[in-house]
Order: sequence, then structure tokens, then C-alpha cells
Amino acid sequence: MPELEENRWENRSVLVTGGASFIGSHLVDKLIELGAKVTVVDNLSSGKMENLQNSMGRIKFVLKDLEYVTSEDLVSIFRAQEVVFHLAAVHGGRGYIHLHPADVCSNFAIDHHVFEASYLAGVEKVVFASSACAYPPKLQSQIGADYLLREKDSDPFDLENYLSADIEYGWAKLMGEVQLIAFIKQYGMKGCSVRFVTAYGPRENETHAIIALIYKAFERMDPYVIWGTGEQERDFTYVKDIVEGTILAAEKVSDGTPINLGTGKRYKLKDVAEKIFEIMGWKPSKIVSDSSKPIGVHSRALDITRAKELLGWKPRYPLEVGLRETIEWYVNTHEPKGYVDEKILIERT
Repeated sequence: MPELEENRWENRSVLVTGGASFIGSHLVDKLIELGAKVTVVDNLSSGKMENLQNSMGRIKFVLKDLEYVTSEDLVSIFRAQEVVFHLAAVHGGRGYIHLHPADVCSNFAIDHHVFEASYLAGVEKVVFASSACAYPPKLQSQIGADYLLREKDSDPFDLENYLSADIEYGWAKLMGEVQLIAFIKQYGMKGCSVRFVTAYGPRENETHAIIALIYKAFERMDPYVIWGTGEQERDFTYVKDIVEGTILAAEKVSDGTPINLGTGKRYKLKDVAEKIFEIMGWKPSKIVSDSSKPIGVHSRALDITRAKELLGWKPRYPLEVGLRETIEWYVNTHEPKGYVDEKILIERT
């Protein structure tokens, strides 16, 4: 896998929307390491300033809600930026996006404001953070399937045939891709979309699967509850791999092409929980299933052939390595309370 080109980013003006969020803050840290001049735009609805502590003093931070603005209001912020990484969104884990369908539809407006402001400000390229939720649920309905989702399964260039996506959040992400391509078609903008799948790592919150499992083990939940049967399968991708793929996409793709960033491997949720118990040196006396909670599709993993061919990218971090780093961060930054607060598994806090 090629190394990121440090000289390509040295002193380049880059803006990251949602840059105080989980993935966004890791992206900011990496861009700073590569020598970029970074502006972060975030409303701190789910992001935290503490996520940016490694880069504080070397970034410009703008507190702004990208939903409640006009594109013209953003032009002064976006002007002179060479690349915009657009990660700002109303988002969360499965429980959050399942229970907040109207809220996540705000992403339609957020994306349009960012794309239009980028065009008006003369931004050179926009990289849009999309999602594996942009894929048809019917292709992800069978546990034990070996089918890997390919970008053409949800092709934002093909508007004459049927498209399908995973609930409102997935539709918003897919339509974000369509919007970006529309700006490329009409105005000659450059950009691409990167489809993240079940990203995990330090700074993530407990509405997402991996952190939720770690949180429950950290609090010694017993009986230990797993949402669904635990048989559901996911392509868990470590945040450092996501960040490298995103920056490579910015370097190499300009025509709106969507690119999967995943591992191409499936892991059952119950098996991930067992690995977490092993790493943390604790195991509950009983594990129970809760099928009343939102679980999403049954089986999801991405074909990463396009990322390998166009970007020269492949994931570096095996699941166990990523889990160990994530658990170490969680244990070092949290204090046990002796109970599991169900609210934080659903609501972003």
C-alpha cells in the first residue's frame, strides 16, 4: 500500500466539516501530521473539542450548524480552501438512526449547503463521507452470506434504474452522493464519495456497536445483553484505515466515483463480544439476546476491489489490534459507574 504523500498536503488549505467528531477528528490529526493547514467546522452536536486536543493550536475552529445556514453564509469560510472533507451529518449507531428518522433527513440540507458553498467558493475538490447504508437491504438479509457489496449495487450515476438504501439515513447518504455528482456534472466541480462501513476506534460513542459492547463489559454487565441474536455480521473497519483511505481518495479520484472502505471480512457480533471479554480479562456468567432492539441488516461486508485498484489501498489493522487500541483508550478515559445506562446506547451524549 502506498504511503500518503506528505508533500502533497504540506501547507495546503483543507476544511473538514464534522471535524470534531469521531472519524473527523482522526482525519484532522492525520492532515495536520501531513502538514496541511486545517479548518474545522462543527456544531458540536456529537463532536467534542476534546477529540481535537492533539491538534489544538494548529487548527482554525469554526462553530457552525451547517443545517441552519444558507450556502452564501458559508462562502467566506470555504473560500481559499483547496479540499473540503465533508463528514458533518446527523448520525449515530443503529439505535439512534432507527429512532430519529426525521432528524437524519436533515442531512439532505446539510449536504446541499456544503456542496453549493464549495462550488461558490471555488473549492478544488470535495470528498464526501458516505456509508454502507447506501446499499440495498435485500442484498444484506441473509446471515452467513458470502456476497460482498460492490459500488455498482448502488450506482449514483445510474438514475434511470431502481435504487435502494438502508432506512432514511442510508437514503440521505445515497442522495448526498447523487447531489455531489450533480454539482460535478453542472459546474465541473471535482470530488468523490467514500463509503464507510461500521467504523470503530477511539473517540467513538456508545451508540455504535463496538463501543457499546466495550462499555457493557467495562461496567461488568451481567447478564450481558447483546442486541439481536448476536449472529448478525458486520465488516468492522478501524478508524485509522478509514482515514488513510479517505485521504488517498482525495489524492486520486475526482469524477464523483464512490469507493468502498472496508475489510471485506465478516464478524458475528457475538464473536466480537467474546474477543472483547478475552482482551479485557472478564467474562459474564450469562449472555442474553434482546431482539426488541434495532439491529439493522443481517449481514454486511464490502468488496474493496475498487479501493485497491484506484487508491492502492487496503486495510492495515486486523480486528484484534484495533480492538486492543480501542479498549485501551476507553479504559483510560472513562470511570466505571457500576451500571449500564441504556439511554447512552441510543442517544448521543
